[in-house]
Amino acid sequence: MKITSASAVDTVPGQLRSDAPRKPPTSLAARAFAVQQAFTKLPGKVHALRAIATAAGLDDATTHRILQTGVTDGIFEQVGRGRYRLGTGTARAGVQAMAHSPGAASTHGILERLHHATGGLALLYVLSPFGGAKRLCTDYVIGDMDPAEVGMTAEDVVSVSRSLRTGASGRVILAYLPQPIRELVLAEEVPPTAGPGVIRDNDDLAASLDEVRRLGFGVGRQECMAGWDSVAAPVLWHDSVMGAVLLLKRSAEMPSDLRPLIYHTLKAAESISDLTTSPLATPA
Repeated sequence: MKITSASAVDTVPGQLRSDAPRKPPTSLAARAFAVQQAFTKLPGKVHALRAIATAAGLDDATTHRILQTGVTDGIFEQVGRGRYRLGTGTARAGVQAMAHSPGAASTHGILERLHHATGGLALLYVLSPFGGAKRLCTDYVIGDMDPAEVGMTAEDVVSVSRSLRTGASGRVILAYLPQPIRELVLAEEVPPTAGPGVIRDNDDLAASLDEVRRLGFGVGRQECMAGWDSVAAPVLWHDSVMGAVLLLKRSAEMPSDLRPLIYHTLKAAESISDLTTSPLATPA
């Protein structure tokens, strides 16, 4: 997601790696990884042996041997007869990997630059899978503004701000998540206190996710709360979404030409994404 100028925002690539069919894995290690990856392709949490084997591109016998080995090591859990889900070993590996993401000392300066360049509120949201796919604000720069001026109650922050159905940052994160997780989020109810511009129809929301992936950013018009518009761009760790950078401005102050705001938001998200892939990036 490289940005060169404000005029280039219409052609910013926002795609993940191609989902084109791959050749069946041949080595033992490749087969084991294919089984693990199969769980990210299937809807729901618990899957039958045959479904896992099909998604992994393997025969049932090979898949069964890998699953049973993984159960012993805590990578998978067997739930009933012939049904499996990812285990705590996978979760521990994911937590340890994410622990090496850049800390606030690195990202706060990027948010400050975004705030000074645009005059808007700059926020960093991260994806939280605990209790379902949600977003959490981990850092922000709002200048001299009183947080109460944003007009959100504590209840709104807990409900609207964490939902991936609402706001540009929520939709940007959702657009880069695997299809099974997107379907779970689309099945959720829209928070009742969401703004008047929230996209309620699932077909319209799905279309907006396609647009986000095509453009590499999202624009929100009073989605989370009345009177505030936004621009958001994804923070990526290679081909996985980690969160989103959000630029928030009052609707009355949003310019008719959004390209400069989009450019600076994309630049901030790219800078944080670069930090996630740097071997020197460590949490604060």
